[in-house]
Amino acid sequence: MLQHLLRIAQKPSRRIVGLMSGTSADGIDAALVEVTGHGVGTKARLVAFDCLPYPPGLKADVLALCDAATGRVDQVCRMNALLGEWFAEAARRVVRKAGLEMAGVDLIGSHGQTVHHLPDPAEAHGYAVRSTLQVGDPCVIAERTGVITVGDFRVRDVAAGGQGAPLVPLVDYLLYRSEAEGRAMLNVGGIANVTILPVGCGLEEVYAFDLGPGNMVIDRLMDRITGGRASYDEGGRMAGMGRVHPGLLAEMMAHPFFSLSPPKSTGREAFGAAYADAFLARARDLGLSDADAVATATAFTAEGVADGLRRFVRAPVQGVIVSGGGAHNETLMASLRARLPGVRGIEAVGGSTEAKEALAFAVLANETLAGGPGNVPRVTGASRPVVLGKIVPA
Repeated sequence: MLQHLLRIAQKPSRRIVGLMSGTSADGIDAALVEVTGHGVGTKARLVAFDCLPYPPGLKADVLALCDAATGRVDQVCRMNALLGEWFAEAARRVVRKAGLEMAGVDLIGSHGQTVHHLPDPAEAHGYAVRSTLQVGDPCVIAERTGVITVGDFRVRDVAAGGQGAPLVPLVDYLLYRSEAEGRAMLNVGGIANVTILPVGCGLEEVYAFDLGPGNMVIDRLMDRITGGRASYDEGGRMAGMGRVHPGLLAEMMAHPFFSLSPPKSTGREAFGAAYADAFLARARDLGLSDADAVATATAFTAEGVADGLRRFVRAPVQGVIVSGGGAHNETLMASLRARLPGVRGIEAVGGSTEAKEALAFAVLANETLAGGPGNVPRVTGASRPVVLGKIVPA
């Protein structure tokens, strides 16, 4: 195995599949990427992208696992194997889309599906325990695809005292740093997070943190309002028909997460179904229409982003570069532009809105193969740089 890994590492370029499923649990993003070099010499070219949606029943099962009140240990065990099958299929699909065979792929990097994230220390039997759990076993992926697979990226950073998130900032630095402008690389998935790249920066100047809910609250409201017929606000149309309620927006912005200093991360534990349901109940108590509730939730995402950038960004930023599903929400993008200068999509700097995070885990797998650290301690709060992930031979 070690000789095989060495041969792959010594190739002038590597074909790597990156796999990602985020907090929205909509499905699996798969990016086939040609990666050259490593570290600051990294170059990455997107060859193909595909998304394998979860069917409604599977999505509901995944979300049930994320809730401590409904997630059973037998279900977690089974889902770990089942999602391994789905991640493997996502890898095969994107390779077929590129017109290639799995034998032509050197490596797979899989983030997995987060079902619980508890990075802050909790005392248990004499230990201060930090933990995070992603399912979609890389052993299943390697077995089904015949390709060496790197998985469980977050765990090592948490073991080193970090938040285990965000991990994409290293890739943001490697691929999107600029000598011409300071950039805020904003990803709006289920959770919104940002990487700050000061103009002409070195890695020691990079910092990043979660900003609060991205699409998570909006998606849950749409599901509730439509009785499951819509899982998101396509194009921001419903939000565009409503009016923002300033009082409710102010109440939501009083959440203690927003005042926490980085490094910080959040997820479904704070802003998941229970939070969104309480938001909707409060909106209805105030007499808001469904469109008003979605408009206010959309403004909440934008204000959470703007508030975090105003409070915690110290370096001048000329460009806010947006990726993730939220980049397709025109009402959200207009709300961001009203609050922040230089807002534009990641395509403007050579990236891909849909593929960004999946591509990032291809690059992180490449760093693991090269023996390079995949975390940025200043970002995650880890005690030191560490090599991320577990390598599963094919």
